[in-house]
Amino acid sequence: MFRVITVAREYGSGGGIIARMVAEKLGWNLLDGALIGAVARTAEVDTEIAGRCDEHVDSWWHRFNRGGLRSAAIMAGIAPDDVQFFDADAMATFTQRVILKAAVTGDCVIVGRGAQCVLQDHEEVLHVFIYAPWAERVGRVRTRAQAGPDVERLISVTDHERASYLRTYYGCDWKDPHLYHMMINAQIGTRMAARMIVNAVQGGGHL
Repeated sequence: MFRVITVAREYGSGGGIIARMVAEKLGWNLLDGALIGAVARTAEVDTEIAGRCDEHVDSWWHRFNRGGLRSAAIMAGIAPDDVQFFDADAMATFTQRVILKAAVTGDCVIVGRGAQCVLQDHEEVLHVFIYAPWAERVGRVRTRAQAGPDVERLISVTDHERASYLRTYYGCDWKDPHLYHMMINAQIGTRMAARMIVNAVQGGGHL
């Protein structure tokens, strides 16, 4: 019996909307934006800071200099444990902890953040990937007030960051079909996609 659902999604595919619909239908907790807040509380950092590091990989320059900053602090007489550098690496570590804790509790839908990799060997977790035709994704993102004029570049960059996140922290190919039980084209409609996922969970067994 499935007790957790992970939803990976192309940007603009409607995956977040579908995940919310599934959570509402099942009466489960939705961990999407709420996951950022949970990480912020766990790491004891501001939610805005955690949000900037969410599903993000720091530049090679930042990663190179992180060691130098830590060494400088140690040379200044500050104990390593007292030096807190909250960046994408720290965010990924705390996110993994929150995901594992949520999986123990169960009855939740986790959106993105590498949850399909973190929980890959957990038998009670259903892994779903949502994708959609390019034109549909562009149209959906274009309706968002914060999208800006260069919608196509925004979609490409966001997809690249999500793929890079999984590759960097879990060594996984974001679109590897073997990571998922279901890969759904949202062109069938968000309601239909949500219904398919709910039916898989309520079916009571594995796919």
